[in-house]
Formats: sequence, C-alpha cells, structure tokens
Amino acid sequence: MSLEINNLSVEVGDHEVLHDINMEIRTGETHVLFGKNGSGKTSLLMAIMGFSRYRITKGSIVFKGTDITRLPINERAALGIGMSFQRPPTIRGLKTRDLVELLSRDNGGETESHAKSLNFSEFLDREINHGLSGGEIKKSELLQLMAQNPDLILLDEPESGVDLENIALIGKVIKKLLQKNLRRLRTKSGLIITHTGLILNYLEADRGYLLLDGGMKCHGNPREMFNTICNLGYEECARCQR
Repeated sequence: MSLEINNLSVEVGDHEVLHDINMEIRTGETHVLFGKNGSGKTSLLMAIMGFSRYRITKGSIVFKGTDITRLPINERAALGIGMSFQRPPTIRGLKTRDLVELLSRDNGGETESHAKSLNFSEFLDREINHGLSGGEIKKSELLQLMAQNPDLILLDEPESGVDLENIALIGKVIKKLLQKNLRRLRTKSGLIITHTGLILNYLEADRGYLLLDGGMKCHGNPREMFNTICNLGYEECARCQR
C-alpha cells in the first residue's frame, strides 16, 4: 500500500476543513479528487504533505507502512512524497536550475534533458516563477518533480492556467511521471485534483473521489463521475455514486 488515510480530520485556525477522511491508494495507482471550490481538496493535499498550518486533530496518514502523521515536510519528502502546487510562490534570488539540481537524485545530471522535454530550457536561469505565465509555472513544478522523482505524486490542478497548446505536453509528462507508459511493475502512485477533467484525456485514473463540505461523499469510476458532475452537478454525483 502506498498511502492510507484513516478517519482524518484537519483544522486551519479554529475552523475544521476536513472531517473523517478515509482513502487508500495502492502502489502504482492514480486517484483523482473532484469537488467544488472550498470543499477541502487542497487542504487534503497540504495535510498529506505536512504543512503545519493544516493541523491534524484526529486520524492518521500512513505512507509505505510508516505513520507520517506527525512528521515534518522534509522527512515526508525524503520518504518519497512530492507535490505540485496550484499557485506556488515566487522565490526571488534563487534560480530554477539551482533548485532543480538541489532536488535531483542524480546531482542534476538530467536537468537539461528534463527541461528540454518540457520546452523549458530557456527558463532554467530565471528566478523561481518570477515573471512566468501559468503554463510556464506548471512546467517548472513538473521539472522539480522530475528531479525529485517521488514515489507518491500530489498534483493540485495541473491543468490550471495552461493553454490548449501546452496541455498535451503537460499531460504527457505527468503520464511519464506516473509510469502510465508501463503495463507492469509501476512503483509511482498519484493523487490529482482536477476541475476541468482535461487530465483524464492524457492518463487513466484508477479511482475518483468526490469531496464536499470537508467530507468524502463517494468514490467510483473517475470518468463516469466526471461526466455526471458535468451534466448534473456535484450533489447529483454524490447521490448517484451512493
């Protein structure tokens, strides 16, 4: 088992943003998370990654058999969890190249080839996300994940801000990161937040979840769930999947 979430409740400040969340992602599986804005999707990813603002009040998070509920972010990353943010910060004074080489397991030996595969080579010596478009920021995030090479990949709306010209490239890279080109022996797992559902055009997901008002309402076939959401709305999807 790659990830187990058991009866998880999370607070931000004095407000409970998630309650009684249960989820299992097996090694090699990719799961998709649907839900309205403000339903708690990003909060769940932040809690898995270990951001201190997201305080776990109940339950546990287990990754590859290790209870990581109270571990800091750096230890979770060292165990093999990586995350791409919907709105990552701009970091002045730090070049993208330097960060990627810091993250890399091969001392940056593949930085140039990874950047080339993303059409991102010309931005390597720019400061992190400074002056970049939405699509360029997504490429920067994926480049960092390629360098880190994590076993569990958390993606917060990878299609957000990406134009139609680049969405196919983004989808292709995510598919490779998640080893969807392999029929057997996949070791990478993923949890993806999506609003548009476009990512489903580029990779097969194994299970979908619907999160509403901080609670997990249902799970099922991700394509069927997305079609129901598009045609009938989130509440009808929750009723249908029950």
